[in-house]
Amino acid sequence: MKRVTSEVSAVFWITLAITIAMSIWGTVAPKLFENYSGILMNFISVHFGWYYLLVVSLFLIFCIYLIFSRYGKIRLGKPTDRPEFGYISWFAMLFSAGMGIGLVFYGVASPLSHYIKTPPKAEPGTVEALEDALRITFFHYGIHAWAVYATIALILAYFTFRHDKPALVSATLEPLLGQRMNGGWGKAVDVIAVFATVIGVATTLGFGATQINGGLTYLFGVESHFWVQLLIIVVATVLFMISTYSGLGKGIKYLSNSNMILAGTLLIATLIFGPTLYILNSLTNSVGTYIISLPVEGVRIAPNNESERQWVMDWTVFFWSWWIAWSPFVGIFIARISKGRTIREFLSGVLLVPTIVCFLWFTTFGMSGIDVQNSGVDLASLPDEQVLFGMFDQLSLGFILSILGILLISTFFITSADSATFVLGMQTTNGSLSPSTAVKFTWGIAQSLIAAVLLYTGGLQALQNVLISAAFPFSLIIILMCLSFFKVLKKDKAGGR
Repeated sequence: MKRVTSEVSAVFWITLAITIAMSIWGTVAPKLFENYSGILMNFISVHFGWYYLLVVSLFLIFCIYLIFSRYGKIRLGKPTDRPEFGYISWFAMLFSAGMGIGLVFYGVASPLSHYIKTPPKAEPGTVEALEDALRITFFHYGIHAWAVYATIALILAYFTFRHDKPALVSATLEPLLGQRMNGGWGKAVDVIAVFATVIGVATTLGFGATQINGGLTYLFGVESHFWVQLLIIVVATVLFMISTYSGLGKGIKYLSNSNMILAGTLLIATLIFGPTLYILNSLTNSVGTYIISLPVEGVRIAPNNESERQWVMDWTVFFWSWWIAWSPFVGIFIARISKGRTIREFLSGVLLVPTIVCFLWFTTFGMSGIDVQNSGVDLASLPDEQVLFGMFDQLSLGFILSILGILLISTFFITSADSATFVLGMQTTNGSLSPSTAVKFTWGIAQSLIAAVLLYTGGLQALQNVLISAAFPFSLIIILMCLSFFKVLKKDKAGGR
C-alpha cells in the first residue's frame, strides 16, 4: 500500500493560489471578470453543448452496464469488508452532499419556470407546457445526474479500498497513463479536480445564500443585497467549521440525518396541505413520460431550431456542468462512506434511491406551486429565490413552513460545505482519509470566499458562467478514469481477485 500522509501537497498550494488570485481579480475588477467568464462560458456552451449531452449519457450507460454485468458482485474493498454505515445514514449522507440546496432552490422554481416562463418547446402557460414541466425537471435531477456522481464515486472507491491507492483522482489514472501520474501530470489532474470542486461547491453556497436572503426578504422585508448574503455566508461558514471540527462520524453524519428529518417533514406537510390528489396523479403521469422520453431527451440538442437549442444550453448544459463540477467532491465523499458495498449494490442505491426522492420532492413542491399559480397568484413574477416562500404563503401554516424551509436551506448549506472541506482536505493531503483540521478550515474559508466573490461580481449569472467553464476539463478526466477502471477491472476478474 502506498504511504499516505496528512501533510499538505503541492496541489494544496497551487490550487489555493489559483483560488486566491481568482478572488482578487473578481474583487478588484468585477465587470472584467464577469465579461471574461461569460465569453468563456458562451464559447463552451455553443461549441461543446453536444459533448456535455453525449458524455453524461455515456456515464449512465456505464453504470447500467456494470449493474447487470458479471462485475456486479465485486466489493468496493477486500472480499471480507462490510459497510461502515447503515443504509439510512448512508442514503442521508450521500443525498445531503449530492443535492441539498439545489432541491430547495429549484423545488418550485424549476417546474414553474418550465410551465410559465421557459418551456422547452410549447407556448408558456399551455397544457403542453404543463405536461413537460415535471418531465424536464425529472430529467435534470434524475438518473443522469446521479450517474455522474456514481461513476466518479465507484472508481475512486474501487481503487482506494480494493487496491489501496490514495484517495486521489490522479491515482485512478495510473493503470492507463503510468508513472507520469506520480509527477507533474498527476498534480495537474488533481489541481483540476480540486478547482472544479471549489467552484461547484461555491456556486451552490451562492445559491443557498441567495435563497436564505430571499426568504428573509419575503417574510420580514430584509433587503435582498450582496452584503446581507455575505453576512449569511460568514455565519454559515462559522457553523460548518464547528461541524468540521467534530469530524465525519459525528458532525456530518448527525447533520445529514437531521437534514433528512427536516426535508421529510417539509415534504409531508406540503403534500398534506397542498393539492394532494393532483400531486399524486402528476407523479404517476410524469414518471411514465420521463421514462419514455429518456433516450431521446438525453441527446436532444435541437440543431435546426435556434430557440430550442438555446434552451438546451441554458438549462440542460448548465445542469450537466453543475453535476460534473460537483462530481469530484460528491464522488470522493460517497466513495469514502461506501467501503464494503458491492458494485451492484452501490450503483443501484446511488442511482435509484436519490432519483426517486427527487421525483417525490419536485412533484410535491412543483405541482403545489403550479396549483397556486393557476389559482390566480402570480408566483412566476417573484425572483427564483423567493418562489418557494410565495408558494408556502398560500398554504395552511405557511409561515411555519417558510421558517422550516430557511432552516433546511441553512442545514443543507452547512452539510454541503462541511462535506466539501473534508473532500478538499483529502485531495490536498496526498489522499489522506483523515485530513487535518487546519487544512479543512483553510478550504472552508476559500470556498466561502469564492462564493462571495462570484455573488459580488455578477450574482447568479456569474455563478453559472464559471461553473460551466470549470466543468469542461474535468469531464475529460472522468472519461480517462472510466477507461482506466475497465482496464483494471478486467485484469482483476481474470486473475480471480
